[in-house]
Amino acid sequence: MSRRGRVSLGERVYRSMRRDLAAGALAPTERLGEERLADAYGVSRTPVREALARLLADGLVERHGDGLYPYRPRVDELGDLYELRMVLEARGIRRCRGELSHDQLAVRRELGVWRRLREDPPDPGAELVSADEQFHATLLAAAGNTALADALATVHARVRPIRSLDVPTADRIATMTADHIAIAEHILAGDLAAALNLLLAHIDRSRTHVLARAQQALELTKLGQALRD
Repeated sequence: MSRRGRVSLGERVYRSMRRDLAAGALAPTERLGEERLADAYGVSRTPVREALARLLADGLVERHGDGLYPYRPRVDELGDLYELRMVLEARGIRRCRGELSHDQLAVRRELGVWRRLREDPPDPGAELVSADEQFHATLLAAAGNTALADALATVHARVRPIRSLDVPTADRIATMTADHIAIAEHILAGDLAAALNLLLAHIDRSRTHVLARAQQALELTKLGQALRD
C-alpha cells in the first residue's frame, strides 16, 4: 500500500495537513483559512483548497457557519459506537455456530490480503484504515446478514475521522495484522469460539487507542479555547 515516488503539490499539502491535524498542530478552535494555511505551508491557495476539500470528505475537518475547522470529537459518542460495533461483529460470529456458516471464499480472500500485508506492512493513514474496515466488513458480510454489514458500515463512517487522526506505530500495525490473520484462520478452521474471543479483544484494543486519541484532541480544543479567552 505504500506509495513511493513523486507526488503532486496538492498531495504533499494534503499529507502535511493530515499529519498536523493528527499532531494537534492545527488548533481545533481556529478557522482553517486558505490564505493563512497557504502562508504556513509555503504554497498558493489552490493546493490548500484541494487539500481542505479532501480533508472535508475524509471527515477530518467540519464546516461551521463561518468556515472550516478541525473535526471536534465527541468522546461519549465514540464509546457508544464501539459498543455497537462489538455487538454487530460478535453477532456475525455467533450466528454461524449452528447450521449457517461463513462464506469461506470471502474469508480466504481477506486472509490472503493480510498475509501479504504481513510481508509488506502498510503505512499508517487512510489506506490502512480502509483495509482494516474492509476486513471487518467482509467477515460480517460473510456471515450472511447484509443488514448487520450495513449497520457496521454506518459505524465505520462515524468513527473514521478520529481513526484517521490516529497514527499507529509499526508494532501496532503488526499486532493488527496478526490479529486479522488469526481471526480468519480460526473461522476457516471452524473454531468460532477462539475467533470471537480474539475479535472482541482486537476491537477493544482499537477502542482504547481511538478513545485516547479523541480525549487528546478534546483537551487540545479546551486548551485552545482557554488561550483565546
